[in-house]
Amino acid sequence: MNVRGKRDFDELLADRRGLLEAEHYRSQVEAIVAAIVTALRAGKKVLWCGNGGSAAEAQHMAAELSGRFLRERPGLHSEALSVNSSALTCIGNDYGYDYVFARQVEAFAHGGDVVIGMTTSGSSRNVVLALEAARRRGAIAVAFTGNGGGEAAEAADIALIGPDGYAAIVQEVHQVMAHIVCDLVEQRLIFDGGIR
Repeated sequence: MNVRGKRDFDELLADRRGLLEAEHYRSQVEAIVAAIVTALRAGKKVLWCGNGGSAAEAQHMAAELSGRFLRERPGLHSEALSVNSSALTCIGNDYGYDYVFARQVEAFAHGGDVVIGMTTSGSSRNVVLALEAARRRGAIAVAFTGNGGGEAAEAADIALIGPDGYAAIVQEVHQVMAHIVCDLVEQRLIFDGGIR
């Protein structure tokens, strides 16, 4: 796919047709929702991480849970690991950028928490190391990835593997699926047993 040449609206839209039709997303989403609901009902938390656009996505989804998505309900313990610039620069300076999320996971994640790493390539080293750190801490490691899944999918307990292609296409699938995750989490916490 030539993504750098001149392309019109129809060609750009064609890249996106069918991406959300894949039935395999259903089982991936259901597994992620179940992990998050179990964690939140047990008083645990959800930690999100990613780089660039995926960092923005992680912050966005953390806010959907800590604030609200569509329904009035108590706030849920959900936060992104990319928002503390002092932590990022300190850890990056002292340990290297590969460790900016893993070090925070070591500090904040406990057994039963959920750590979600978002990487369109599946090979972002700092996300992979965060997922590995999550598993060592007894947290559930979830990868939102693409392009075959890569190392991130291998490091995760649950992986939502988006399409092959350039980052924007993968991020668009991640956003839709993550919004569905937030909606289902919210519904299940409100309508199926309440929030503890």
